[in-house]
Amino acid sequence: MDKNRVLTLWDDDGVNEKDTAVLRQKSAEVPVPLDKESLNAVQTLIDCFLERDDASGLAAPQIGITKKIIVFRNKNVGEKEKLKPEDFEVLINPRITQTRGEKVTMAEGCLSCPDVQIEVSRFPEIKIRALNARGEKISKRYLDYVARVIQHEIDHLDGKLIVDYEGDIYYPKRKEQLMSKLFGKT
Repeated sequence: MDKNRVLTLWDDDGVNEKDTAVLRQKSAEVPVPLDKESLNAVQTLIDCFLERDDASGLAAPQIGITKKIIVFRNKNVGEKEKLKPEDFEVLINPRITQTRGEKVTMAEGCLSCPDVQIEVSRFPEIKIRALNARGEKISKRYLDYVARVIQHEIDHLDGKLIVDYEGDIYYPKRKEQLMSKLFGKT
């Protein structure tokens, strides 16, 4: 598999069965301490993420690695310039240990669900326990947009995607026939 290709549930021809099978799997915990294979998986995910300027985050299953690893922008969100190491974080085996605030509903897109946005409700504040890219234990609080991105990426680790939420779906008019075929909606 091309390590730089993001798996998608569908393309213009319809459902991608092989990609969907991987995206729908529950990811495995990364063994601790991190072994060479795990460190390689982390680096592959980082490299793929850094090659993109259209992603706020990326989960390992999206590139065919069914391990609990995510990477996301923590600064300069929405900017198209090259990311520096301090502009993104890696979380290994992330667990949400606390949520705060009333859920906020916003339209979300996903690289694995091309051409759609779906309204999803998420907590505005979360606390995470995980390992960082070096395998060190961390406990950290995240707010607002970054908290939303982390919750979205953690969903991927459980095989859940934005299309699994009940919110309104938005897509370009030119994709109406494909979306109707995929979702049975017009």
